[in-house]
Amino acid sequence: MSAAAPQTDTSADPVLAAERAHLAHAVACLARMRRATEAVTDAGVDGWASERLGALRAERLRALAADPGVPPFFGRTDGAGETFHIGRRHVRDDAGDPVVIDWRAPMSRLFYQASAADPQGLTRRRRFGFAGAELTGYEDERLDIGDDGPGEFLRAEIERPRSGPMRDIVATIQPDQDDIVRAPLAESICVQGAPGTGKTAVGLHRAAYLLYTHGGQLARTGVLVVGPNRAFLRYIEQVLPTLGEVDVAQATVADLTGRVPVRAVDTPEAAVLKGDVRMAEVLRRALWGEIRKPADDVLVPLAGRRYRVPVERLKRYVDDLRRRSRADDDLQLLHYAAGRERLAMLLAGDARRQKEAAGGSPTDAETRKAARSPEVRAFCDEVWPARDAAGLVAAIYSDAALLARAARGILDAAEQALLLWPSPPRSVRSAPWTEADAVLVDEVAGLLERTPGYGHVVVDEAQDLSPMQCRAVARRLAAGSLTVLGDLAQATSPWSAADWAQTLAGLGRPDTVVRPLTQGYRVPAEVLDYANLLLPAIAPGLPAATAVRSEPGSLRLRPVTELAGPLVDVLAELAASPGSIGVVCADDAVADVVALLERAGLAVTALIDDGEPPARLAVVPATLAKGLEFDAVVVADPAAIVAAEPRGLHRLYVVLTRAVSTLVVLHRGDLPAPLAGSVERPGARPAIG
Repeated sequence: MSAAAPQTDTSADPVLAAERAHLAHAVACLARMRRATEAVTDAGVDGWASERLGALRAERLRALAADPGVPPFFGRTDGAGETFHIGRRHVRDDAGDPVVIDWRAPMSRLFYQASAADPQGLTRRRRFGFAGAELTGYEDERLDIGDDGPGEFLRAEIERPRSGPMRDIVATIQPDQDDIVRAPLAESICVQGAPGTGKTAVGLHRAAYLLYTHGGQLARTGVLVVGPNRAFLRYIEQVLPTLGEVDVAQATVADLTGRVPVRAVDTPEAAVLKGDVRMAEVLRRALWGEIRKPADDVLVPLAGRRYRVPVERLKRYVDDLRRRSRADDDLQLLHYAAGRERLAMLLAGDARRQKEAAGGSPTDAETRKAARSPEVRAFCDEVWPARDAAGLVAAIYSDAALLARAARGILDAAEQALLLWPSPPRSVRSAPWTEADAVLVDEVAGLLERTPGYGHVVVDEAQDLSPMQCRAVARRLAAGSLTVLGDLAQATSPWSAADWAQTLAGLGRPDTVVRPLTQGYRVPAEVLDYANLLLPAIAPGLPAATAVRSEPGSLRLRPVTELAGPLVDVLAELAASPGSIGVVCADDAVADVVALLERAGLAVTALIDDGEPPARLAVVPATLAKGLEFDAVVVADPAAIVAAEPRGLHRLYVVLTRAVSTLVVLHRGDLPAPLAGSVERPGARPAIG
């Protein structure tokens, strides 16, 4: 490795001095770009133009916002007589010449893809070290002489303490990750990513890349990021703004489907049933079963006269529209509310044709007025009644006969009993709605009217989505593409599948290619190898991930008879080093763990799903650990975590892979069977502390 060690004396290293000068130049150019944007004035053409100019100006200013902790560039490429500095956003000088190239630009791809085996025209790749915004050193990889191994700067960037929210990985994207990031917009991708492989960051960087490459198209249709909970969304919320993308929607499935106030919790059996894809057909039947056969002719008023539409034609109109509710071509599928409006127009159109046959010439306005007439509306109310999504689901839960008709041949009597409320609520809003109910209400809303869609949707932790939640996400997808992120070994929900086929079909993209990421950059080899001992039991067909770095002493197993003293001692030791610390335990043990740590005088916060970031020392319920990372993790009583839920071993796998530097396992009694013999495994002996 040809590298210059970090220096502060620029006279001792002219290269470092030159790079610092370029850094100062880039900072000044970025400031002038911002001032130029601030100076843009309204030409006063019209109100719409003024509003649009103001919005574009505000968006541009947000994209150019200076972040004192983020330097303008992080790398450089040399080749064919040209040198380019690579950064998070494009920076140009007063003449319009590039000072920094956006990492998403085509010419920046060489920084991520070039190697000694395939230099792609580069002779050197340079990485920079920073302390805050100060450039402290540089490190060169001489691709022309076969030198492209990972250097200290790359290692240091990967291993930086994880205090605070998730950071971008734009300076450390690896070739396999870059291939996914730069995949075409039209291509949907499923990333099967083992812990520490950067799948979440890859998905977010792909969103940023697509917004840069297809800005005009996605500005109209938007990009949505779906995460498993609010704590996770708060953890990742700064990644895209750091990359210059500030207008990306981020939501949980509960946010997307929040049409009713959730105030109750399902039993496990009821939650599984409500997440079953069979419920989609039950709801469809219940809604479209509201339609009745016309029983008599209708007199339609049009331009001063009444025209009789015979019952046989009325029956044909209704039957034709009902068939459209099951059209194979989604573009031709008729939504319930649109069908009601279409029926009214069919009656008005029938009357119009009768008038034209008699020599009249009714206008379009007169025809629309006929469709809104009391006579036509009364007919539609009788035959095709207006429905409310929450009201329909409440009716199904309250009326055993209605449920039985809709569920005939789909749900048995015991399953129907799980859905029925013990007594009808006073009102739809005061009903005991659960999160699973909200998804079903959203399903009915999607049957009633078309749900607005996004041009691209990123779905993280997708392995835990129920089939009905998949359908809720798919409704937001419209004609756009997907980035699906997850890990089957971390599947903890009761409907988790053994492969991705079911989830991808539920998301509406069954032909999506699954791309594995198996090289772990975050979790040390000692920790990852230990967690991998669970794979034969939880995901026997899944290849184990391998770590790119080893940290001797990063794994410590400690048998204890009680938690209080050993846990306090371990935390005191870990607190001496910088970085975040997560104490992960079974959910029902959180209050006791917080209390014992507070009695010991430690400043600790329990992580809850309210979107607030975890404190430096956080007690984390095992069910909220997914997607998070800490410099040090203490797993308190792993057997209790396993015993807390049916897929407890999967949950433990998640918990064991949250550590970036150190994992301490405090176990009372025996470890779970797959881990019980880990100490005796040759070559994988963890430290016992």
